[in-house]
Amino acid sequence: MSWVTRHAPRADELSSCIQCGLCLPSCPTFRLTGLETASPRGRLTAMSAVAAGRPVDSRFEEIMGACLQCRACEVVCPSFVPFGRAMEGARAEIAAQTSGVDRRLRRLVTARLLRSRTAVRLGTVAASIAQSSRLDRLAPRRIRGSLAGMRSLKGRPPSIVGRTQAARGERRGVAALLAGCVMDAWFGDVHTATVELLAAAGWEVVSPRGQTCCGALAAHDGWADDTRKMASVNMGAFRDVDLVVVNSAGCGAHMKEYDHWVDGGEELATRVADANEVVAEAIADGRLPRLGADGRTVAVQDPCHLRHVQRITDQPRAILAAAGLTVVEIDPEGRCCGAAGIYSLLEPDMSRRLGSSKAGQVQSTGAALVASANPGCEIQLRSYLSELGHEARVAHPVELYWEALQRSERRGEVR
Repeated sequence: MSWVTRHAPRADELSSCIQCGLCLPSCPTFRLTGLETASPRGRLTAMSAVAAGRPVDSRFEEIMGACLQCRACEVVCPSFVPFGRAMEGARAEIAAQTSGVDRRLRRLVTARLLRSRTAVRLGTVAASIAQSSRLDRLAPRRIRGSLAGMRSLKGRPPSIVGRTQAARGERRGVAALLAGCVMDAWFGDVHTATVELLAAAGWEVVSPRGQTCCGALAAHDGWADDTRKMASVNMGAFRDVDLVVVNSAGCGAHMKEYDHWVDGGEELATRVADANEVVAEAIADGRLPRLGADGRTVAVQDPCHLRHVQRITDQPRAILAAAGLTVVEIDPEGRCCGAAGIYSLLEPDMSRRLGSSKAGQVQSTGAALVASANPGCEIQLRSYLSELGHEARVAHPVELYWEALQRSERRGEVR
């Protein structure tokens, strides 16, 4: 049996790889293992073998499952192989051709529960109780690390779904903020900062009730039909706005590629912008202020789906500089931290090696602040920094900028 779904890797995608190997040094899993099967080239070769008639078996699933989908390979590929699309197609085939309790459980979580605000709310309550009672220490090790890296859920802001914020100053249009799944439940302070900054920059901000999870985690795990349904729902929810702002790098990268999932998705994709893009543009245009240096340093971590997929690197640094912070680099190559959605749960050993390495890079800077624009990366960094005993705060760039503005306003420096 070969491919059975319409999402399978296409022949033109697979044949575009010229086997040059330039991707190998950029691939985190190849760098750690040295195995050809742990490289983009090796994975494309495995896909080609299945296309030629080899079965989708446990070995194929193992080779595909070890990929972080960081897409660093796409940045250096001279043939512009759409590796991310091919990998999602391969995983859609695995989902269609394999079964088991673990696979059904993964679909339940990534493709069903995450798009239910009620389910996410109940999960958040349970996590909050575990935090406050320290029951998180009783969780399995692979889950315990993620729980340790979470923000405190006590006293978190309410959901932004259904909220409207009027524009201040010259009105630029209507911007809808993607609430997301865990972003809305666990990272409410980031949403608050984003809404306030967009309003200050002249945008009327809405967060439509009809929206749902972006579908990124479902797509990465192979649940193509569920991904398509979520994309269709969001197309309807965000139909009548000028801009769709996303403050989670993975969600924004996925929505900018909605044309892969649903007819007409390219129109919505053109209106999607990362929060870093919008805030940095407002600072550059003078609609948001620049603050004087305050003597603090911040280490910048580039989420893979911000750096490699959306190609956004300058904007977070511009925002942090405008907040008065001195930016220090931790990794000029922008290698993956090992979070990668649910990868830390599925491939804990590889994730741990990458997370520990990234935390060590942060620790070497001595910075007490770390900026990351993706929830999974933030959790991963906080978890492994804690293991190293490095007490650094990890926060979103727009969050750090908004807090700096608030401090300046209280001192009467910004009006």
